[in-house]
Amino acid sequence: MEKKLPTIPREEYPQRWEKVQSILADSRLDLLLAYSDDRLTYGNAYARYFADLPAPFEDVLTMFLPGREPALLVGPETIGFAQERSAIRDIHVLAEFAADDEDYPFTTVEPLRDVAVRCAGTAVKRVGIAGKVRMGAELFAAIAAAFPDAELVDVNKPLELLRGVKSPAELEVIRYAYRITNLGMDAALAALRPGVTEREIAAEAEYVMRRAGAEGVGIDTIVASGPNAYHILAKTTTRAIEPDDVVVLTFAPRYEGYHGACGRTALVGNPGEASVQAVEAAIRAQELCGRNLLPGKTGSSVEAMGRQVMGEAGYGENFLYSGLHSVGVIEFEPPILGPSSSTVIAENMVISVDIPLFEAKIPGVRMEDGYLITADGPQQLTAAPRMIRK
Repeated sequence: MEKKLPTIPREEYPQRWEKVQSILADSRLDLLLAYSDDRLTYGNAYARYFADLPAPFEDVLTMFLPGREPALLVGPETIGFAQERSAIRDIHVLAEFAADDEDYPFTTVEPLRDVAVRCAGTAVKRVGIAGKVRMGAELFAAIAAAFPDAELVDVNKPLELLRGVKSPAELEVIRYAYRITNLGMDAALAALRPGVTEREIAAEAEYVMRRAGAEGVGIDTIVASGPNAYHILAKTTTRAIEPDDVVVLTFAPRYEGYHGACGRTALVGNPGEASVQAVEAAIRAQELCGRNLLPGKTGSSVEAMGRQVMGEAGYGENFLYSGLHSVGVIEFEPPILGPSSSTVIAENMVISVDIPLFEAKIPGVRMEDGYLITADGPQQLTAAPRMIRK
């Protein structure tokens, strides 16, 4: 019998499309193109959020026009999958997405300009673009060539910020994504011991997460030990865990397009008092930030609390990135609540508190937990113990 797991209902997508209409009006746009691709971290955000389409290897543009439902612009090998899967039903195949050396004799393939002019029904003078930084130079040039007399306007930021406050359905999906995260972390910690390789530990976690319903990951699974643990980002290797190692673990499974995220630092044997004290400081910082995730507070003021704790422990300069961020269709998506942010924490946000310690004289530390913001205070979504001794 198939399990009944949470999903985003189809009726929610038109509500999302309607939000874009205010951006079209405020920016005086005749047309808006939101770019997506299959790249791991950021690629699927717009196609998944607006169409529930996991972008395959061909690029995807979601096209918004004033006063009408959006259209989906895809490649010739995506069309069948998109027709079956997408919440957007007006789907066109773009010549710009067709491979130069391939033929598609039974598919109607049209240039972007022809599709846009026909759908718009009027002159296109201002074109909004979201995801420009992700698209290739050739596609951007093709968009500019398709609208030679139009002004191109970057609307990535306002479009991203639509996702900050989550709907009830999104919260149910994210809760389940965090359940998957917790299962993966449990499996990794059970497998972690001297002699086992980083990739073996990652494999145990990923197997359990896939079994629980994960469709993939939002960032590469990180199991970094010993000398591999000094840097913010690490690639999981065939290095075997050694006695007295520090092991940094970071998991971000994706479920129904949404993510959970958890980071932990495991102390194997006796890695030294400095590493123990660093983890203890990260725990204090995490707990302080977590308690203060309250509606009405600015995120930067809460993040500053964690920075202060790490600074007092002697690791202020090793807090190398923004420690608070939203979680959704990107594992670390806007709003990013770092020192320069003025974003106010709101009810029904999902915020990750990620306390880092990297590029130091000791192996790195990551202590990351997810929280749902409610009127009654933050609800922690991660379940792994914070002090881990193996």
